[in-house]
Amino acid sequence: MPPFSIRRAVPADAPAIAAVHTQSWRETYTGLLPTDFSASATDEQALERREQSWQAVLTEQREAVFVAEQEQTVVAFASVGTARDHPGYLHELTTLYALYSVQGRGIGQQLLQAVMAQVRATGGNRLALWVLGANPARQWYATQGAREAGQKVEGELLEIRMVWEGL
Repeated sequence: MPPFSIRRAVPADAPAIAAVHTQSWRETYTGLLPTDFSASATDEQALERREQSWQAVLTEQREAVFVAEQEQTVVAFASVGTARDHPGYLHELTTLYALYSVQGRGIGQQLLQAVMAQVRATGGNRLALWVLGANPARQWYATQGAREAGQKVEGELLEIRMVWEGL
């Protein structure tokens, strides 16, 4: 497979990030989420909403967003922002998605390292995220040094808090 590179995202990346986000949801959550919810989160309207949302995030610099490119095409991305509901944590890994076709090549690890470097650059040393309890990525985060530190239930969905300390 061709090599990939990691770089900071710019507003012009919003359509590509939205496309990867939507496709990754299809590839990851089909069968893990209620069918109606999954369908509404991956349809054309969801893609448009995501593109608008990512455009705003990138333009307003609400989060630090990193993309992985392969042959000048965005194939994965990650973002870090202010922790929303993780007491004691200032930073949250808000997204990390990779197309299924590029998983297992170290792209996720390099994106996670870029996020962790961003946290350290702002004086932080702790990072948290919410991951769907049934998501296979939960185990991947554990192999990357995260530990489970709580849970919440949103409707029918169980989410697990994963944390890193001492970055």
